Amino acid sequence: MPKSHHYTANIEWTGNMGTGTSGYRDYGREHVIRIENKESIYGSSDPAFRGDPLKHNPEEMLVSSLSTCHMLTYLHLCAVNNIVVVKYEDEVTGTMEETPDGGGHFTEVVLHPRVWVANESMKAKARELHHQANQLCFIANSVNFPVKHEPEEVYDPSIS
Repeated sequence: MPKSHHYTANIEWTGNMGTGTSGYRDYGREHVIRIENKESIYGSSDPAFRGDPLKHNPEEMLVSSLSTCHMLTYLHLCAVNNIVVVKYEDEVTGTMEETPDGGGHFTEVVLHPRVWVANESMKAKARELHHQANQLCFIANSVNFPVKHEPEEVYDPSIS
């Protein structure tokens, strides 16, 4: 029998400027995401949609979720395949297109993981494991657009 995992969060809109949603320009997009026993995340919409540019927006959190899910899955696969990763960074990008009806959707997310391995001989296997990580990533398996990878493996003896 498959295991089920359940997640909860409390989202509170904090953008009422006194008149609620009486007009498109009359309310803020600010909100707070609370998850038990964790720091709150202060969010807003993207600035293109009248949001606060200093707060996290759902689109950034989606691409971040895809990147971190891939990273955590990838690091697990490296550990069980004796690939020693000593540093990992990703410059993830996502493309969202608006639709004429005012909605929109993501068309793709591209991960650009840069992985430092402990030994030059580990680079080829380290690169291969990105494909398997994509197949296993919970979040990538939950979206209806492609999640692509353009990885780079690095061996730098000065990093250990």
